[in-house]
Amino acid sequence: MKTLHAILIIGALCVPGLTRQTSAANDPADARRQAALAELRRMLPRSPAWETWLERSGELPPDFDALPGVAELPDPLRFEDGRPVRSRAAWHQRRAELLGLFQHHVLGTVPPPPGNVRAFECRERIEDGVRVREVTLAFGPEHRARLHLEVILPSGRGPFPVFLTQDNHRRWALVAVSRGYVGAVYAGADSRDDTGAWGEIWPEYDWSKLTRRAWAAGRCVDYLLALPEVDGRRIALTGHSRNGKTALIAAALDERIAAVISSSSGAGGACTWRLFSESQFGEGIELITRAMPDWFHPRLRFFVGRENKLPVDQHQLIACIAPRPVLLSTALNDDVESVWAIEQTRRAALPVFALLGAREHLNLRYRPGEHATRAGDIEAYVDWLDWKFGRARRPVADAPTYPTYEDWQLASGERIRPRDFPRRGVEDVLRPAGGPVITDTAGWAAARADIRRRLEWLLGEAPPAARDPGGRYGAESRANAVLLQRADPPTRLVKESLNFGNYQAGDLYYPTNIAGTERRLPVFVWLHPISVSNGYVAGYFRNEQPHLALTRSGYAVFAFDQIGNGGRIEEAREFYRRYPRWSLLGKTVADTRAAVEALRVHPRADPEQIFLLGYGTGAMAALVAGALDERVAGVLAVNGLTPLRLDTLASGTGGVARWAQWLPLLPRLGAFVGEERRIPCDWHEVMALVAPRPLLVITPGVDYQSRFEYLRRAVDAARPVFAQLGAQQNLVFQRTEDYHHFNPELIWCLCGVETIP
Repeated sequence: MKTLHAILIIGALCVPGLTRQTSAANDPADARRQAALAELRRMLPRSPAWETWLERSGELPPDFDALPGVAELPDPLRFEDGRPVRSRAAWHQRRAELLGLFQHHVLGTVPPPPGNVRAFECRERIEDGVRVREVTLAFGPEHRARLHLEVILPSGRGPFPVFLTQDNHRRWALVAVSRGYVGAVYAGADSRDDTGAWGEIWPEYDWSKLTRRAWAAGRCVDYLLALPEVDGRRIALTGHSRNGKTALIAAALDERIAAVISSSSGAGGACTWRLFSESQFGEGIELITRAMPDWFHPRLRFFVGRENKLPVDQHQLIACIAPRPVLLSTALNDDVESVWAIEQTRRAALPVFALLGAREHLNLRYRPGEHATRAGDIEAYVDWLDWKFGRARRPVADAPTYPTYEDWQLASGERIRPRDFPRRGVEDVLRPAGGPVITDTAGWAAARADIRRRLEWLLGEAPPAARDPGGRYGAESRANAVLLQRADPPTRLVKESLNFGNYQAGDLYYPTNIAGTERRLPVFVWLHPISVSNGYVAGYFRNEQPHLALTRSGYAVFAFDQIGNGGRIEEAREFYRRYPRWSLLGKTVADTRAAVEALRVHPRADPEQIFLLGYGTGAMAALVAGALDERVAGVLAVNGLTPLRLDTLASGTGGVARWAQWLPLLPRLGAFVGEERRIPCDWHEVMALVAPRPLLVITPGVDYQSRFEYLRRAVDAARPVFAQLGAQQNLVFQRTEDYHHFNPELIWCLCGVETIP
């Protein structure tokens, strides 16, 4: 039977590029850029298209040391030189600056409007009371560029508003025609794309595929404005998925587009790169630029793992559309997007709409289920256009799914005064500042109780709870499991669905070769990061899912969705109304401890070998639950920690505001922004509570969400406790030569070499 310590040693030996520390060289800027490119090539999966572009262009990454690091969503109302935007005139200048930055880093450059669009071919027919006009537009140098456009004109007296969309959404346009809109459908989609040859016509511009398609929408507008049946003040552009990205780009570039609907546009659309990356199990920069290398400019790939260095982000593209109406439509369990990330996008872009007197013009629409749309969704999109175009009053409710820090403040009524708390640092736990050195077991027992008290205060006041062994009643339905992409385990693995704790659903995975035996396995409780759409299943992940890879290696794995994720998204909405003095992280810790309770009596689980494995925010939950529950045999915390008292806004990580004001996991932390030294409890103290049980802490070499030197200080501050308890070998700290993601190779190394026969 393998112990966790053996796993730790195997992990340290077999993770490629794993080192205890590295040192930075003080090279000139060009050498740093060369080194950054070499590092990217070493870390990232090979992308032939990107390599070809690098060779052809000779481009290097920017000098990341010279770029400001902004972990939060960059302020759209602040110029690059730091000047604030306080007027419409200043916003006009800032908008031009932003669009220039987008074209350089994300979109590629675009030609100016050609000014010579004409109908090259035109055919018309009558169908059930509507006129269908098929047009081939010709424009550009010598009218060499061609673009197919279908215009569907309703009966009656115009002029009519326009519902413009891409070829594969033609049936969306039919819904709009039935509602009195001109339907306009152009060949700028995967089903039919007339823009592919335009690179040869305009070789001096390096636009990407989605940008070409966006520019094509403007050429449709050129033609539509010349039609007497068209109301040129009410032209709306719509699109879904990648076409939703295209729609946002087009509306940002062309101010004649009066309204835009971006439906499930995901990363590079309504989801920002910073808040929907691989660290949130999202479709981040790495995957998009490798799997779809022509969607965006190849320069975007330079920012994998360094999203905080990207000078712009998607909320600023949406801000460039203001004051015109924008609808961001999202599905709760769509793995190409994150409801939380989209809500943050809207929140960050709203100040621009407010400056321009159009706060009510940036709206959200939620729909249940996954990526696909239905007829009712399109009818609702037209309802929204009717509202914005003054044809009817059908307002869309923008009620967010996730609670805000302000919601917690209102519900709890708490007014925390940081100055009531003593200043503390990240120091040796056995040598607390201003206190006696702890030298014996009794002294550590008292210190331990004090740390626990301070940690529990930070988590909030947990409600009363009774223990429960768990059972089958209330297990996840098959329909929900299908939606969340976990209905059927792969061959040689068993999934047993359970209900545990306060009526939470979870799944226990184990190898089929123990079926029919009395064998009990070591168990990992898998605690996922922010993973809104699919919960414990990664929406995007290289190779096999973490929980399945762990199981295939010979362990049992128990997995459940944390509150606010997967099957529990809507549970978060009212959490602070129901439990105003608790915290979302406290709830996850309580659920984790309830899972341990259920596993201890399960016939497939070894009750003495229940380990917690957490990644990202899951690492925070794993460490806290392991610290508070001595039934946990050991903790593995991957890529999720930075000392709270050192996690200031100036550190470049986003600070403790991330866990209170962005996503209120620990809302009491919000009072300490700017007073971080007064935070009552910190991670090095929580690590010490785990002693003498094994604890593995892993951090990547490239990670703007944490500072390696700070985390090393925290681990070193906890080491004396492990040593005093005779378990110094049980605290292992490792650094991977990688960026912030759950490396698939890391899973196999954590599991050792044993596989299922």
